[in-house]
Amino acid sequence: MVSSRRDAPVRLDILGQLQAWHGEDLVPLGSIKQRVVLGALALHANRPIGREQLIAAVWGADAPTYAVNLLQKHVSGLRQVLDPIRSARSRSQVLSWTDAGYLLSIPHDFLDLERFDRGVTAARAARAAGDLATAAERLHNALGLWRGPLLDGLTSPLVDAERDRLAERHIVAVEERIEIDLALGDDQDLVAELRRLVAAHPLRERLRGLLMRALYRDGRQAEALAAFHEAREHLLSELGIDPTPELQHLHQRILSGDAEVPRAAPAAAHTATATSPAPAPGPAQLPHGLAHFTGRTAELDQLTELAGSDQSVMIAAITGTAGVGKTSLALQWAHRVAPDFPDGQLYVNLRGFDPHGSPMEPGEVLRGFLEAFGVAAQQIPAGLADRAASFRSLLAGRRVLVVLDNARDTEQVLPLLPGTPGSAAVVTSRRRLSALVAAGAVPVTLDLLTANEAALLLARRFGAERAAAEPQAVTELVTMCARLPLALAIVAARAAAFPHHRLAALAAELREATGGLDAFMGENESSDARAVLSWSYQQLSDDAARLFRLLGLHPGPEITYPAAASLAGVPVRRVRRLLTELSGAHLLEERAPGRFTFHDLLRAYAAEQAEDLDPQPERGAATHRVLDHYLHSARAADRLLYAYREQVAVDPPDPAATVLTFADADAALSWFAAEQAVLVEAIAHATELGFPEYASRLTWTITAFLNYQGKWDAWETCLRAALTACARTGDLAGAALAHRLLSLALLQQGALDAAAEHTQRSLELFDRLGDLVNSARLHLDLGRIADRQGEPGAALERARLALGLFREAGDRSGEADALNWIGRYSANLGNYADALRYCRESLALHGEADDYPGQADTWDTLGFASHQLGDYAEATTCYERALALWRRLGDRYEVATTLLRLGDTRQAAGDAAAAGALWREAGGILDDLGHPQAAQLRDRLTGEIPTRPIPER
Repeated sequence: MVSSRRDAPVRLDILGQLQAWHGEDLVPLGSIKQRVVLGALALHANRPIGREQLIAAVWGADAPTYAVNLLQKHVSGLRQVLDPIRSARSRSQVLSWTDAGYLLSIPHDFLDLERFDRGVTAARAARAAGDLATAAERLHNALGLWRGPLLDGLTSPLVDAERDRLAERHIVAVEERIEIDLALGDDQDLVAELRRLVAAHPLRERLRGLLMRALYRDGRQAEALAAFHEAREHLLSELGIDPTPELQHLHQRILSGDAEVPRAAPAAAHTATATSPAPAPGPAQLPHGLAHFTGRTAELDQLTELAGSDQSVMIAAITGTAGVGKTSLALQWAHRVAPDFPDGQLYVNLRGFDPHGSPMEPGEVLRGFLEAFGVAAQQIPAGLADRAASFRSLLAGRRVLVVLDNARDTEQVLPLLPGTPGSAAVVTSRRRLSALVAAGAVPVTLDLLTANEAALLLARRFGAERAAAEPQAVTELVTMCARLPLALAIVAARAAAFPHHRLAALAAELREATGGLDAFMGENESSDARAVLSWSYQQLSDDAARLFRLLGLHPGPEITYPAAASLAGVPVRRVRRLLTELSGAHLLEERAPGRFTFHDLLRAYAAEQAEDLDPQPERGAATHRVLDHYLHSARAADRLLYAYREQVAVDPPDPAATVLTFADADAALSWFAAEQAVLVEAIAHATELGFPEYASRLTWTITAFLNYQGKWDAWETCLRAALTACARTGDLAGAALAHRLLSLALLQQGALDAAAEHTQRSLELFDRLGDLVNSARLHLDLGRIADRQGEPGAALERARLALGLFREAGDRSGEADALNWIGRYSANLGNYADALRYCRESLALHGEADDYPGQADTWDTLGFASHQLGDYAEATTCYERALALWRRLGDRYEVATTLLRLGDTRQAAGDAAAAGALWREAGGILDDLGHPQAAQLRDRLTGEIPTRPIPER
């Protein structure tokens, strides 16, 4: 008989040393590395984590070549100790493998971190409701779970990062608990505790204010005043700044002997009531701020004053030259006031001045914002105006902070602004945004740092003692960096990396460098930020320096290991080391595991260096290789997902390009989703750089993915780039095809007039080319548009015209397609017997051509006509034939739409249970694809609209 210990769910404690328990029994967890794996899994408890992501979390850039095998060994060992009653052949219920990765399943009450988070949330809700006693009790209980630093004694990239993040959450909770204890009059032991906390966190002014308040409440006014003077001296000596206005105000109240020192108010971010659960947290998208932010006191005060004004919506436009610190200021202030916007903080880099990438389209930004608030992809409107209206409606009554970074112009920003009181927006741009200011935004113009602020920034980065030892060198560095924050940060990072080098030597090296980035020009000719960049660049190994230059040729916004390997023409294992060197030198940022990005100015510098040092043939070859990587990898994914599509002819890839293969359709779909933005940029990049064949071929290759995923905005962008490419090469056939596909993308978005225009232009080109087959297909497309415009008769005439052209061309497959559409439109007009006759003739022709997609379409039409005639058994048979073909072809979208129609038939036949099962299966596919038709299905399943056939595809 199995003991109760082995039957008990596993309990994990990670707030301190890692411990696992079965009941009252401590579980032995094995080696240190196995404990690290468990710690990483615990930080993702009840959420899957992919194998590569877990390897990066455990080993980072130092992952051994056999990391997969090691990981599997550690996971197997953990399963044995965490799930001991599992048989050798059964699946672990604690640590399992899913399609999305490893999943550690832990009941919510069995992980101390989750208990801590719930306790803090409940305490904040009670505090907001005025129930301070309950708030204090819950905070004390939550903080009692901490036994030491997170996963004490273990180290890994993920653990180290999370330890710092959770340490901040812990100390904030401690501060809140002390504030409440003071408000309740529980002052007995707080002074001693606060003195220990201030000693451990001497720069936290909130703690110093609490110590002053506790001393004053204890009748120790002189000690409270002394605590303020100690705080001021420490801040002046360490940072060269004065205490915050809040701390100074508290000092004045104590100095005046005011017996009513104000109690700490409840945090503005906690607005839950005592009778309702705390609301789900809103999006918190703010990137981390600068640890060594310096100066900008006037600008921070201006923003704070603006946020507290009576104007309905606070909009601030932070403008200034590149590298002057606009983003740093915006994020510093945003983090400071984030608690005042409890419903969420949104952030986006609009890429307005990315030298190689296209600016973010407002429509795509709004899609991301809406999804961040939990709006399902299929519920997001297609048009920009409708998306903007939905966004403003969603923000109504909420307090949300929106940070729009690196804006191109006012037109890019206007649709992204909140429209009701309570929310705020901060925009940064290199342009003045005069139109935005005229519309009501308050300008905040950012200039260079003062000489003192610049010197303080350097001192904080590489040490006050070192700066004090060579004040003349610091002054010279400040002058040569033109007091530009970006240039100063690069120099400071270099100096910090070599603590034994004299600052005078660094200044001499910088002085000897030549060249200059125009965007970094300061107030005099000695200010040369390009020299700063070159100085960091010249410290790289030769291979890393070459890769850095070539990365300037990449379209962005991100690059992966395989793409970088293709760019450089080296194996992936080698490029990993080079990317690690670049990110370590702060010349590249790893935004997510295995995905790297440039600051736009660094990208510009890298491209300049490539142009200066790498011959054009080598630059061209690098661009060819990386485009080969994207084209042939996309082709492999497309073939796996949409095997029935006719493949565009492509040349073999460069042997030095890394071409990906995919284990299954899910892997291919995941790659497409992750690389979508890069693929779109690669198409535009190829067009701009004179590689039009890549632009058109890559567009054709990713067409099915973008269409079936409902990414019609991106599809339209790619097709317009393909049109430009075809114009440059004089490719009339390619232009004709691009116009046709563009019409379909517009049709999907409901832009019927624009779709008809591009269809007509495509028809004209194919007519000029004498291409009867494609001209016939354009008439079928015009029929679809007419049908969508409510003109089934006109649609039928277009299909009949197409039929004649296909017959004239001798295209049996096209003739079969036309007969199917004639049958479909006949059915739409109520002529179901005619529909059956035309579709059966179509099937006979499709059989000759072995045209599986055409056969599937025709079986679907036969099912629809049979359904309308009340022959549900025949309709079921037809739909099942269509479904089998779509499954065979691997077309998930068509599988879903056929399941929907089959569900209609099953319901009409009286089998509601079967209908519901079919609709749910279809809904799962459409939701997975993020397709807008999923919304119709949700309505159907909830009974909000009558059952009806899903509209024509």
